Amino acid sequence: MKKERRCLARRIEGFFFILFLCWSPLVHSQSLLKIPLYIHHKEIWVEVAKTPEERSRGLMGRKFLGKDEGMLFIFETEDYHGFWMKDTLLPLSIAFIDRDGRIVSITDMQPLTLDSHLPPKPILYALEMKNLKILNCGLMITELVWVSKKV
Repeated sequence: MKKERRCLARRIEGFFFILFLCWSPLVHSQSLLKIPLYIHHKEIWVEVAKTPEERSRGLMGRKFLGKDEGMLFIFETEDYHGFWMKDTLLPLSIAFIDRDGRIVSITDMQPLTLDSHLPPKPILYALEMKNLKILNCGLMITELVWVSKKV
């Protein structure tokens, strides 16, 4: 009888652990501020990652990113901020953006890699979207990205 209870308890613990793993990215994404960005009069909804914790988590663990959605990373200081794809399940493109809102570089990043992706010059912002979505929005280097409101 005790063995059966322990086995049942382990199954229940395992179920809740799996539920937690599946729920965690969803809860994280719902807690971030979402704002529209405008590029060529096209609206893109982005989650804003502006704290060190939000930036380090980024899009890790996400299995889905909607059409015309992404994540905008905002840093306190302009610098050579690097990105990697550890625990990131989706192929992404990243646009590195300087303090004036001008794109200085666009790079594709493959999922689940530890390659470091650095901008060619100091940046204050970065925009991640599904692979090639940035280019489909008409984004080019030197393009301006407009934020709808002050974040």
